[in-house]
This record gives sequence, structure tokens and C-alpha cells, in this order.
Amino acid sequence: MKIGDRLLLKFVPFPASWIMRLLNFSIKKDIIGAERLYNVWERGEQAIIPAWHDQLLLMIFGYPGKHAKLLISASKDGELLARTMKYFDHDTVRGSSSRGGRAAFKKMLDLCQEKVDLALTPDGPKGPRHELKDGVVQLARMSGRPVIPMAFVCSRGHRFKSWDRFMFPYPFSRAVYSYGDTLYFDKEEGLDGFRERLVKAMQENQQQAEARLESYGLSAI
Repeated sequence: MKIGDRLLLKFVPFPASWIMRLLNFSIKKDIIGAERLYNVWERGEQAIIPAWHDQLLLMIFGYPGKHAKLLISASKDGELLARTMKYFDHDTVRGSSSRGGRAAFKKMLDLCQEKVDLALTPDGPKGPRHELKDGVVQLARMSGRPVIPMAFVCSRGHRFKSWDRFMFPYPFSRAVYSYGDTLYFDKEEGLDGFRERLVKAMQENQQQAEARLESYGLSAI
């Protein structure tokens, strides 16, 4: 690893965590649909929570629980994010569809035996943007866990020129966190049928978040 990369990983995560906290403090936000998570917890279950990669930055502040583990890519950017997440007491599992994916999937499957929610970005780490990959579908099938989509939208911010058009919310903007319908894998519908339901649920959840923002006379970036 280059000296510049080592310095980046050593000195950036702590100030990055405080930038995230300050952004969260300044933003006016709604959280809708969180009762779906509470209902799952009341039944003694834990959820799989998929969210699109471009919405990742402030997602942890919309999560009302205390026990979540995040699947983060094994790339340099993933290492930076994993080190930053340690300042929020969230553990990570490293791997993706392109690097360390099989080992990471096995680890996530093993974690399904624990009392922790599992969060992942089903279009990461390299896209295509907002295209569901197989990992979350297979995890739901093999674990039997409920899947609850999560979305984040905000009224003001910057979109980077990356594959996912990564979103950086501006301070003092208005934001909405939204949780979608709770889905369980049904053997009779098969992988393709469940995938279609999950894609539809994520699309509808995104629309739900945008509609709440529009109720304030604002549009999502």
C-alpha cells in the first residue's frame, strides 16, 4: 500500500465521522416506516436491510436499532468506510461481488444466526447503479430472514461523477429515511419471483421517500 493511502486510512476516518455527525445534526429529517423494523424485532427476528450505494453516507443515522453489521467492499474505499464505521460502534463484514464475495457471503450467512440486523448495498461496489444483484436474494432464501428495504433522499446536496452518482447532503437540508414493505422469500415463487418483488419494493420505497419530501414542496436531488 502506498504511503499516501496509509496516511489517508490513518488520519481521515476520525474527522470523517465528525463531519457525518455534524451533517446529521444540521439536517431536518423524517423517518417513515420504521415500525416495520420494530414489528420484526418484537417477533424475535432480525432483518436484512438493503439500500442503494449512492445513499450510504448518512444511512446509519436513520437506523433505530443497536445491533447491525454492514457488508462493505474489500477495496481501499471500503477500508476507509469500515474504519470510519468503527467510530459509530458498527461492525463490518468485508467483501463484495468482485472481491472476497464468497467468504463475505458465508460470513453474512453465519451472522444470520446472531441477534443482529444485516445491512448491504445490493448494487455495490461497482454497479450498475440501482441494479439488484444476487447476494441479497440468496441471503434471504438461505437464511429465511425478512428483508426490509431502506431509502434516503434529501433536498440539497452534491452528486459525484461516480458510477453510482454518490450523494453528499448539504448542511441544513431536509431529508427523509424510509423503510419499505417487509418481504420473506417464498419457495413457490423461486429466486426470480422474489427478485421481482424486492425490486418493486425498493422502487416503491424510494418513491415513498421522495413523496414525503415533495409534501414539503421540495424535490430530491
